[in-house]
Amino acid sequence: MATNNSNQEVQHEATLFAEPIFHVGNFNITNSLLNSWMAVIILVVFFVAVGKKIAKVPKGIQNIFEIILEEALKLADSVTGDRKKSENFLPITLSLFLFILINNWLGILPGIGTIGFVETEGGHSVFVPLFRGGTADLNTTLALALFAVVASHVLGVIAVGTWNHFNKFINLKAFLSIPGKIRKDVSIVLVNPIKIFVGLVEIIGEIAKVASLSFRLFGNIFAGEVLLASMMALFAFILPLPFMFLEIIVGLIQALIFAMLTLVFMTIATTNEEH
Repeated sequence: MATNNSNQEVQHEATLFAEPIFHVGNFNITNSLLNSWMAVIILVVFFVAVGKKIAKVPKGIQNIFEIILEEALKLADSVTGDRKKSENFLPITLSLFLFILINNWLGILPGIGTIGFVETEGGHSVFVPLFRGGTADLNTTLALALFAVVASHVLGVIAVGTWNHFNKFINLKAFLSIPGKIRKDVSIVLVNPIKIFVGLVEIIGEIAKVASLSFRLFGNIFAGEVLLASMMALFAFILPLPFMFLEIIVGLIQALIFAMLTLVFMTIATTNEEH
């Protein structure tokens, strides 16, 4: 809570939703969206600048990034078991990792959540921050989770074919194979309906993936921001520092978990059911 020049109380509470800053037609531009745009701009400017200095003989920051990329490929290999798959999936998962990481860390920078404006709602003055951590908004994490899951299905269709991928969830293949195999194996009447049921369970699992990815990331980052705000309200100096360091670690871990789970989903989706 703060006070403006007219001694009117100005309220500021950590909200689950992102506050709109301005509108473009019917589209709301929220403070978390502005923060996400900032993260994209930082990444684009940084890698364009680095890309201009790439040389055949690496040195300086290029050398560091080549080491990081090689280690990232080795880590991806431990999940995919195939260097070719790792090279195909890493551009997506590494981009997600960097975007989420920058968003997580931007949320704890000075000014993020404290620079803003005051607006009056229903006779009460409310402080609206200009920027808010992008991943502290469920809309952002839900969009990232949907992208990760949909991308895994698109890659699955490309890798194993539309029919085979479709039958992982709605197993028409198992149902249609019953008449042709029942004479050789009577147990197929019991086994294949179970396969059909398992496919339906997989559909529920895909929905659970979206919920798990989005709520895990959102919950950890939002809780961290609330914790930091509480510590700063108690004592603005020194006390928040250990918690800020903790949030740096949490931001790194959560970005890594999201990227690794996305890599796992892509690996599973591009593997034939028999394997």
